[in-house]
Amino acid sequence: MANRFKSDLTWGDVTPETAFLNRRAFMAGATALGAGSIMSPALAASQYSTDEEPNTFEQITSYNNFYEFGTGKTDPAENAHALTTNPWPIEIGGLVEKPGTYEFEDLKKEMTIEERIYRFRCVEAWSMVVPWNGFELADLLDMVGVKPEAKYVYFETLVRPDEMIGQNWNTVPWPYREGLRLDEAMHPLTLVATGIYGKDMPNQNGAPLRLVVPWKYGFKSIKSIVKIELTDKQPETSWNMINAREYGFYSNVNPEVDHPRWSQASERRLGGGLFAKRIPTLMFNGYEEEVASLYEGMDLRKNY
Repeated sequence: MANRFKSDLTWGDVTPETAFLNRRAFMAGATALGAGSIMSPALAASQYSTDEEPNTFEQITSYNNFYEFGTGKTDPAENAHALTTNPWPIEIGGLVEKPGTYEFEDLKKEMTIEERIYRFRCVEAWSMVVPWNGFELADLLDMVGVKPEAKYVYFETLVRPDEMIGQNWNTVPWPYREGLRLDEAMHPLTLVATGIYGKDMPNQNGAPLRLVVPWKYGFKSIKSIVKIELTDKQPETSWNMINAREYGFYSNVNPEVDHPRWSQASERRLGGGLFAKRIPTLMFNGYEEEVASLYEGMDLRKNY
C-alpha cells in the first residue's frame, strides 16, 4: 500500500470555477513577477492533482453516463433534477468495527475536503479533466474500522425508480454495483467526491457522493452511493455481471488491452470538438507511478 499523505486544504480552500479557468494565466504572471511563493491558498491543489486544463463546469455536467436517468449522454442532465439528495443515509457494514447507517451530511463534517484535479477516462474512449472536491475513501474506512479479514470494498447505488426514471427499464440489474480490492480502496488517490468546482455534486454527476478512482475506467466510479460493505470475497460488479468478456473486475486503464469492439490506445478529450485530434491514452490513465505497485506480478491482460 502506498504511503498516505494529508493535505492541509479545507472546504473553504476549494478553488472556485473562475479561479480554475484562470489558473494558467495567473501562474504565468506570478512566475514573471517572482511571486510564486505567495500564491493564494485558494489556488493551491493537492499533490495528486494534474496540471492539465480542467473541462468547464458545463461540459462536465452536460455529458454523462448515468443509466439510472437514461442511456443518452444528455439524459442525466435532463432527468436528474427529480432526485432528492437530502437526507441521504449510507449503510456501512460487513467486516467493520462500527457498522451502522450514517447520514451523509454528518459524515462530511468529520472529513477533510480537498481539491483534486483528476484525469477521467471513460471505457468508451472519451475523456475529460475534472476538478473534484471530496475526501479520501481511506479516511472513511479508518473511521468505521476495517477488520483484519476484510479484502474488498463493495458499493451500491440508490434504487428509487420514482425519481430515477432509467430504473424503470431493464438496462442493468439494479442496484448498480461496484467493488475495489481493499488496497485500491485505501490508496490516497481513491476519492469520495462530494462536488465539482467547489460546488455540491450535481445530481447528474452522482449527488451527493460518488467514488472516483482515476486510474480506472469511469464506470468503476460508482455514483449516488447508499451502501458500502467490507467483505472477504470479491464482490459482483454490474458491468462484469452483464458482460464479463468486455468488462473485467479491475477495469484499469490500459492502452495495450483493447475493448473487444474498439481500440483503447487513444481517446477523444471532451471539449475539443467532433473532429479534434485524438490523444494517446496513458497506462493507468497517467497514474502509473502512483499505482503500478498495486498490481506487481499480475498479468494485466488476463486481469483486465
